[in-house]
Amino acid sequence: MEIWKKNLYVVFFAQMIVVTGMTFVIPFLPFYVKELGISNTEQAARWSGWLMGAPALAMIIVSPLWGSLADRVGRKPMIERAMFGGAISVFMMSLATNVYQLLIIRIIQGLLTGTIAACTALVSAGSPSRKMGFSLGLLQTGFFLGNFLGPLLGGISADILGFRNSFRITSSLLFIAGWLIFFLVEEKFTPSARKKETLPFKKRVALFFNNGQLFIMFFILFLVQFSVQIIGPIFPFFMETIISNPKIVSTLTGLMFAITGLMSAFSSINVGKLIEKKPSNFLLTISLLGTGLFFLSHAFVTNTTQLILLRVGLGLFYGAIIPIANTIIGLSTPSEHRGKVFGFANSTTYLGNVLGPISGGFIMIAFSLPAVFIFTGGLLLLAGLTLPVVMNKIEKTSLEKGKKITTKEMVNTNSR
Repeated sequence: MEIWKKNLYVVFFAQMIVVTGMTFVIPFLPFYVKELGISNTEQAARWSGWLMGAPALAMIIVSPLWGSLADRVGRKPMIERAMFGGAISVFMMSLATNVYQLLIIRIIQGLLTGTIAACTALVSAGSPSRKMGFSLGLLQTGFFLGNFLGPLLGGISADILGFRNSFRITSSLLFIAGWLIFFLVEEKFTPSARKKETLPFKKRVALFFNNGQLFIMFFILFLVQFSVQIIGPIFPFFMETIISNPKIVSTLTGLMFAITGLMSAFSSINVGKLIEKKPSNFLLTISLLGTGLFFLSHAFVTNTTQLILLRVGLGLFYGAIIPIANTIIGLSTPSEHRGKVFGFANSTTYLGNVLGPISGGFIMIAFSLPAVFIFTGGLLLLAGLTLPVVMNKIEKTSLEKGKKITTKEMVNTNSR
């Protein structure tokens, strides 16, 4: 088997284990907050927002630094750092006795982790250009499969074993994933000679922002993560409004996350093949519109049957967005700069992770639970409607400057 394929499958499996572990516990932080003494629902929602956003705030700062280091020393060490660092920090969460300690540990977690950016950089750098869509689609499938397994098993674990034991299980899973990378991934990394040159600040900025389509993908990643994370701190409380039996609310909450994760995995693996045949702008627009519509519909749910159907539809559309955006980013960036670029892309994603949970708690307190879903759905629908217009303007500008980009160079410009 070719090395790039072997690495892809190992990273796919390790990523799935990591995400399974993280979603085993993180969706249930609002319940853990209550266990730590915050009984008031509004205060619990506010604390949940801060706890979910705090790691991302740290990641915004360190992710570009980790990305630059990956371009100098290799991507494999960065994956190992993220997985082992995550294992230690999650274990520390099981020892927290109050929300202040938990907040500090979550910040530490953000400083040490960042597996998605590291895995994406390694896979994109090692995969042939013609297989970029397939590789990143498969990697994202591992992410979504973890999002299926983690909440489903984590909800059951929380109801039966308690939250602290769930954190310990997650820590063990992250250690296993880290050792898989350590023993099985082969990276023949040779730093580019150009990396020894010190680029002026303006040229570093230009690397990220002169490519209009690249900049739009950064914004899309931010917007999608922002919209999804708005729901994070309030979704467990939303489940409490439609489930009368408190003994099974964690299990059913996990089931809802799991359904979306499973459908997203199905969508992600198939969109990798579609990218090779269909215009990426078109696929991205449809995905944004569908995600927005299904989020908006959550506001009118009255029972679990309706919610299950909506979570299925949500997963099918949401699962396509990130693989498409990451493929566009990978094909828009020279191999020697992908660590930096994906690090920066992750910073924009983490900014969504910071602002989303805080905004969700605020909107719920200021207005209502349904208002959070209406706001989120409306935001994504607006993005889907404006994306074709913006991308067409960027393409026309490139043509006017004599920089016409062929489909062979960048698949995402094939929108006509």
